[in-house]
Amino acid sequence: MSRKYRFWDSNKMYFVSYASVQWIDVFIRNPYREILLDSWRFCQKEKGLEIYGWCIMTSHVHMLISSHDKDLDGIMRDMKSFTSKELKTAIEAHPQESRREWMLWMMKKAGETNSSNNDWQFWQQNNKPIEMNGRERFVAALEYIHQNPVVAGFVHEARDWVYSSARGYEKNDGLIKLTELG
Repeated sequence: MSRKYRFWDSNKMYFVSYASVQWIDVFIRNPYREILLDSWRFCQKEKGLEIYGWCIMTSHVHMLISSHDKDLDGIMRDMKSFTSKELKTAIEAHPQESRREWMLWMMKKAGETNSSNNDWQFWQQNNKPIEMNGRERFVAALEYIHQNPVVAGFVHEARDWVYSSARGYEKNDGLIKLTELG
């Protein structure tokens, strides 16, 4: 991983973005999105993950996170490792997954070309953490996150994308409990 993209201080807030290998549109099915959400809730409760903003797109995720003295690198590593295994299992078992063989083949090919893996890979290797130093940068990142589904043409208003913190900010009924900015 580039030294430019690193969690230097877990007390700081970071914008992270991570994607499935080959940008596979995995997150078009609710059960796959729920695996991510459940993992985040676990990390919030058990590992000290603080989530300030988020959005699940079809092939990637954006988040604003910190961990207040907890190992943010470790949290992300464990979360990505856990979700990759759970997502692979869910894809294999999903009765209506018409793209199963293709997705598993893509994960296998990605794993074979990455010496860090044994035989398959779900997530691309990096998270590209960018430190959010200052409220202006936070607001710009949050706006970018919330506008992703609008720019993609999935919804007209950010608050209408269920798998985003935009609902939590506007309607206070989001799927993930957000950490308030102090």
